[in-house]
Amino acid sequence: MSVRVRFAPSPTGPLHIGGVRTALYNYLFARHHGGEFLLRIEDTDQTRYVPGAEAYIVEALEWLGIRFDHGPHLDNAHPKYGPFRQSERKPIYRQYVEQLIANDNAYYAFDTEEELEAMRSRAEAAGMKNWQYNAITRESMHNSLTLPADEVARRLAAGAAYVVRMKIPRNEEIRFQDAVRGWVTVSTNTLDDKVLLKSDGMPTYHLANIVDDRLMEITHVIRGEEWLPSTPLHVLLYQAFGWDPPAFSHLPLLLKPDGNGKLSKRDGDQLGFPVFPLQWQDPTTGEISSGYREKGYLPEAVINFLALLGWSPGHDEELMTLARMIEVFSLERVGKSGVKFDYQKGLFFQQTYLRQRPVASFVPQVQALLAQEDLPIPPDERLVAALELLRERATFVYDFVAQGRFFFEVPRSYDPEVAQKKWSAAAQTVLGALAQDYRSATQWDAAYAEARFKALAEAHQQKPGSLMPALRLALTGLGTGPGLWDIMVLLGPPATAERLEAAVATLPVPQSA
Repeated sequence: MSVRVRFAPSPTGPLHIGGVRTALYNYLFARHHGGEFLLRIEDTDQTRYVPGAEAYIVEALEWLGIRFDHGPHLDNAHPKYGPFRQSERKPIYRQYVEQLIANDNAYYAFDTEEELEAMRSRAEAAGMKNWQYNAITRESMHNSLTLPADEVARRLAAGAAYVVRMKIPRNEEIRFQDAVRGWVTVSTNTLDDKVLLKSDGMPTYHLANIVDDRLMEITHVIRGEEWLPSTPLHVLLYQAFGWDPPAFSHLPLLLKPDGNGKLSKRDGDQLGFPVFPLQWQDPTTGEISSGYREKGYLPEAVINFLALLGWSPGHDEELMTLARMIEVFSLERVGKSGVKFDYQKGLFFQQTYLRQRPVASFVPQVQALLAQEDLPIPPDERLVAALELLRERATFVYDFVAQGRFFFEVPRSYDPEVAQKKWSAAAQTVLGALAQDYRSATQWDAAYAEARFKALAEAHQQKPGSLMPALRLALTGLGTGPGLWDIMVLLGPPATAERLEAAVATLPVPQSA
């Protein structure tokens, strides 16, 4: 059987970055084996449904290059696998519930919420903190295992409210193999009789998940560690139906940067990094949460960063294209332990990929940023040259403007700390003379600009190196930046001279100088 995997999120809000990693691992595994990758929307809990969440999931993954072979946005009416929203598959599940009941693997439970709460309260008063509806307690509840058959039939005919629960056997062991964790063994005595069909007729996650995976011919279930406790129930369901289960793999959690607990949105808010791939506005509160795309991250950087949070290719290679990751991916190299979310490492990948891209690809974005700030937009050739000089210091596209503003307008202010320490009467004299020299230049390149500066500094008995910070301050208003001679070449002689003259006329000599 060919490999077929699925990503099955619930549309309850924005897609967490941990969910993105789960989708990525499914995608890499499918592509590595030449298989198929499905999107299934698990919306059985309609009370938690959030409008726009499904579209957000699709847009986020497509931005990252993770694309599906089947899904509600592609072929929802697929004759074999569709529909791909569980809320639209409701009629399918009923026959499987009835099959479980007929085979004595499930039963009707008529207990009201008030009766269940009363039972919990009595159990707690007796010292049982975690009361369960299980093989022992179900004997004292109102269900089709304790009520006479004619009473059960009467209630069903009268339209009495009920749920269908799984009949968990007593004193058995459930064993299954996990590609990440090895063999897992669980006693059925630790499990409760989970609800499979809710009172509104909708299946719970557990039933719908099993039935859909079977009907969609899923061969491998690759999901987060939080679903590991549910897997014994799922194995029992497969056994009850007489089906072979898929291969299971449970991925380690993404932890807070300090390793203490699961990564949350609050961690990102406090430390200044996104936990969602795209920006999200809560439709109820209007609160806006930042996303990696809107923060300026490149999709290939995010994908590379995420892939290595829990998986290792088995060698020292870190920078990998999506194609390369597909080539070397294996579930056997996914770790068992939770992984710290090292967002600083994410910045490293972002900076690295930014440096690798041709700067010409950033021109439209930079032009848009310049327009937003009412800054002049230079010709493309000159803009590309400026971006080349700024590339090594930039992490995001907006850094080209934030750090290279001096390329687009004359400095309106000067770094006060640099001015206090490096501006002097000697700097005023030499730079004033240098401005006149540059205005009369008949040639212009980096070698000429540097040679004339050094010659004039020495003519005024000054060490060129001591005046370099003042020269940079006059040209850019800053204390750091790209090579000075490269800046001058790009600005040209008149603009360079004008900036030197403006600084000489504007900057006072500090009293201590």
